Amino acid sequence: MKQIWIISKRELQSFFNSLMAYIMLVAFLGFSGFFTWLFGSDVFFVKQASLQSFFGIAYWTLFFFIPALTMRLFAEENRSGTIELLVTKPVNDWQLVLGKFLSTLLLIIIALVLTLPYYITVANLGPVDHGAVWSGYLGLILMSAAYISIGIFTSSISNNQIVGYMLALFIGIFFQIIFGLLAGNLSGLLGSILDYLSLSTHFESISRGVIDTKDLIYFLSIIFIGLVLTEGNLAKKRI
Repeated sequence: MKQIWIISKRELQSFFNSLMAYIMLVAFLGFSGFFTWLFGSDVFFVKQASLQSFFGIAYWTLFFFIPALTMRLFAEENRSGTIELLVTKPVNDWQLVLGKFLSTLLLIIIALVLTLPYYITVANLGPVDHGAVWSGYLGLILMSAAYISIGIFTSSISNNQIVGYMLALFIGIFFQIIFGLLAGNLSGLLGSILDYLSLSTHFESISRGVIDTKDLIYFLSIIFIGLVLTEGNLAKKRI
C-alpha cells in the first residue's frame, strides 16, 4: 500500500506541476457552474432545489476531460522508453497501475469537492433531497473511476498521447451513447444486454438516489477489467 501511495502522490504532483490539474479544475468548474446556474435547464429555470442539472453537465464534462488526464500516464513513458526502466524498479505492475489510477481519481474527487458550494447554495434555496445529491456524487465518482481505468489501458498500449486520448474516447462512446441507442431500438434479451452495458442507465439510476447492487457491480466490473488489461500489458514488457 505504501508503494501505491508513493506513486499516486508523485503522479498527482506531476498533474499540478504541468498545469494540467489547474486547467482541468478551472475548466470543469467553469462549465459546470455556467450550466448549473446560468444557462439552459439551470437551477433557476427548473425552479427546484436540485443538483440534477449539475450532475447532467458534469456527466458529459468528465467524459471528455478524463481521457485528457489519463492519456499521458503510460503513453509518454512508452514513447520515451522510460517504461522499461520503470518496470524494473522494486514495484510490481499492480502497484504501478493502482498508483496511477488512484492519482487521477483523487484529482477528480478534488474537482467534485470544489463543487460542494453548489450543494450548500441549493440547500439554502429550498428543500433538497440530500440522499439524491450524495448519490449523484457517488455516481460521478464511479463513472469517473470506470473511464479512468479505460483511459489508463488505452494509454498503456499507445506511444502517442493523442492516440491514447482518441482510443479512450472511442471506447467510452460505446458505453456513453451507442449501447443506449441500440438498446432503445431493440427488444428481448439483446436489448436487455445492451441496456445493461449502457453506462448512462446505471448512472441515472444512482443519481436519482437509487443505489442498486447491479449498478455497483457494473461499475466495479469495468474498473476491474480496465485495470487487469493494463496490468497484463505491463506484464508483457517485463518479458
